[in-house]
Amino acid sequence: MAGELRVLPGLPHPLGATWDGAGTNFALFSAHASKVELCLFDERGRRETARIELPEMTHEIWHGYLPDVRPGQLYGYRVHGPYAPDEGHRFNANKLLIDPYAKALAGRLEWHDSLFGYVIGHRDGDLSFDRRNSARYVPKSVVIDPAYTWGRDRHLPRSWDETVVYEMHAKGFTMRHPDVPAAERGTIGALSRAPIVDYLQDLGVTAIELLPIHAFVHDRLLFDRGLRNYWGYNSIGFFAPHPEYLGRNGINEVKTLAQILHDNNIDLILDVVYNHTAEGNHLGPTLSFRGIDNRSYYYLVHGNERFYNDFTGTGNALELRHPAVLRMVTDSLRYWMTEMGVDGFRFDLATTLARVHGSYDQHAGFLDAVAQDPLLTDAKLIAEPWDTGMGGYQVGAFPPGWAEWNDKYRDNIRRYWKGDGGQLPELASRLAGSADVYDHRGRRPWASVNFVTAHDGFTLADLVSYNGKHNEANGEGNRDGTDNNHSWNHGVEGATADPAIVGLRVRQMRNFLATLCLSQGVPMLVAGDEFGRSQLGNNNAYCQDNELSWVDWSLLNSERGRGLHSFVRALLQLRQRHQVFHREHFFVGRIIPGTDVRDVLWLRPDGQAMTEADWQVGHARALGMLLSGEAGQMHVSARGIPEPDDTFLLLLNAGVEPIDFTVPEAHWHRVFDTVFEPQDPDATADEDADLGTTDAYEVGARAFALLRRDGSAP
Repeated sequence: MAGELRVLPGLPHPLGATWDGAGTNFALFSAHASKVELCLFDERGRRETARIELPEMTHEIWHGYLPDVRPGQLYGYRVHGPYAPDEGHRFNANKLLIDPYAKALAGRLEWHDSLFGYVIGHRDGDLSFDRRNSARYVPKSVVIDPAYTWGRDRHLPRSWDETVVYEMHAKGFTMRHPDVPAAERGTIGALSRAPIVDYLQDLGVTAIELLPIHAFVHDRLLFDRGLRNYWGYNSIGFFAPHPEYLGRNGINEVKTLAQILHDNNIDLILDVVYNHTAEGNHLGPTLSFRGIDNRSYYYLVHGNERFYNDFTGTGNALELRHPAVLRMVTDSLRYWMTEMGVDGFRFDLATTLARVHGSYDQHAGFLDAVAQDPLLTDAKLIAEPWDTGMGGYQVGAFPPGWAEWNDKYRDNIRRYWKGDGGQLPELASRLAGSADVYDHRGRRPWASVNFVTAHDGFTLADLVSYNGKHNEANGEGNRDGTDNNHSWNHGVEGATADPAIVGLRVRQMRNFLATLCLSQGVPMLVAGDEFGRSQLGNNNAYCQDNELSWVDWSLLNSERGRGLHSFVRALLQLRQRHQVFHREHFFVGRIIPGTDVRDVLWLRPDGQAMTEADWQVGHARALGMLLSGEAGQMHVSARGIPEPDDTFLLLLNAGVEPIDFTVPEAHWHRVFDTVFEPQDPDATADEDADLGTTDAYEVGARAFALLRRDGSAP
């Protein structure tokens, strides 16, 4: 068939397969290849129908234009060049390769020894050369028609100070949802169903953060154990959605989801994995980048280029110091924003993206490229500010414009409510937006993405139900997953019918949720935590693509589930209604001009302001935080408008005994007290209890109470 196809020189840009309405241009970067062949396949991807040598190479980009190729065409590449692992080259034209710029993939990867560039079991290991054709086992790239009619002008994302992030799994969120048609469950399209969007909007979240939906691979080790890479942190394509998540409408399901979320004033954030690929270390398969130009795409060990630098624990790291690789990543980000409607990104192991000569650098090419890009600077950018390499922990060190996952917040809040001593000084900082970490270079409180739980670790229900991890189902002898959980089972490991323990666990979950929702910064909730989802103590469910990980919506019908859900909903309403809980600036702790009031005041249980000595009392477990609504006269909006608000008093007691708090004498209302179960699951945060004029309030053991001063706003 090759002789029947017209092949023209085409253009080196744009990269990938680009349908222009008359034909398709193919362009592939490879600095060290000697020849590039484009392979076309039948509609099932089983039979190679044509093999065409790309006729031109311009500035290290191989290209050709085929007037007879239309959208829907399946294709892949074979790239010729030296197979010299000691020099960093691993070309093997027997291996069919996925286009790094493919916008869609067809088929699944099937594990077979022919996927490897070397002969498995050979005495020379990866220095040997495998001549088998891998095409049968590799997903095929697909030429797409990018046309899509958006319903309205581009969505303007919510401001950072208003943002509430809800982390969810694209598949697991709907697999057990009773109001989603069975045939659609587990797809991205299902997320745009009215029952799902209505639920999110009613709960009060303003942004969903999807675990990776870039095309990824199920690791061979997991496959051999009968498991799957559920979380998806094993990317093989940065432009194509994972095929298993797409229904009948293909990649347009992502665009439809973005449109519907935007129509409901909800942002779409993607968890993205640009730090490594699914090809692993020197013994991994040849699926794409390795066979296209290994020496360019990967961060190799200087002077020993057979091996890979590994800052991620996955075997390799992408070489973002190379301009073509950096361009691929930034092209991917822009594509998901402009063509797919995405509003922001959470960057997995982001320190790796900013390593220069092995060390983190605030002026690494990636960070500078993002900082100067007028489109990307409008995106919500969230760093996971660490990796597994030396010097990888960089919390607080990312540049202005970035928000960061704040694990200091997670650990302190967990330790405080568990009852550990010496936590009050850090607790105050975490409640106030972690100024000790982020108040520099003009950064704002929203730089701190606060979380108590995430996909990686215990769920909230498990955090209060298990002292240790229970990961036996993962098949790794319970050795995987962190042991540093700061969790507490409250007397029994796992499930129990003991009403005292059950009641205390529910109270602790309410303590965690209230602390999270009312802290300065950006709160991040994990799907299902709002009604008590459990993973039976598994704190590393990355390979559990089953009911252990899928959200169990039946819990929402239980008394405990309804109560927790109602509490979270009311908390988020309260947060959004009152600017005092999401200030745009850090507290300064000074007197508000024209008053004798401070914007924030830290109180001992006797009602006196905390002194330097008080902060050092290791056995103290109680703290009061007075948030002045009058501070709105000093904290003005971006348009210079004062933002006065009510005055609130947060009273926290992680001790084992109730404490009488002396409070400023005023007419107070109790907004909530976690000692009390809500009488009405549908009650709003406005329906609080009038305490009258009082100067004291008893805070129960391990409890959080919020009081509002009557008539405090001007």
